[in-house]
Amino acid sequence: MSEPQTASVEAIELLKGVEIPVGGRKIETLVKTDAFELKRLLLAKGVEIPEHHAPGPITVQCLSGRIAFRAGGVVHDLRAGSLLHLAAREPHALAGVEDSVVLVTKLAPR
Repeated sequence: MSEPQTASVEAIELLKGVEIPVGGRKIETLVKTDAFELKRLLLAKGVEIPEHHAPGPITVQCLSGRIAFRAGGVVHDLRAGSLLHLAAREPHALAGVEDSVVLVTKLAPR
C-alpha cells in the first residue's frame, strides 16, 4: 500500500469517522513528505505500545481520550488538547488510559 500524498492545502479531518479498534491499535499515515510524516494513532483503553524511538524529533498530541506517555523516566498524563515533543532517538512508550486518538509528527532526522 502506498503512503498518502495529501495536497499541501487539503484539509484533513482528524476526528471525523474515527473508530477505535476494540482492544487494539491502528496507525494511519495522513501525510508523508521528505521533511516529515504525520500519523494518526487510534489506541484502545489498556493497550500498550512498548518502548521504541524515532530517528528524528517528534511531537505527540492527544486529540481525544487520555494516554500515559513514558519518556526520560517520567510518565506524562496526556489528555485531549495536550502535546509534548521529544528529541531524536529518545526512548518512549505509551498506553491507552482511555480510548484515544493521538497525532504524531515525525520530523526527518538531520
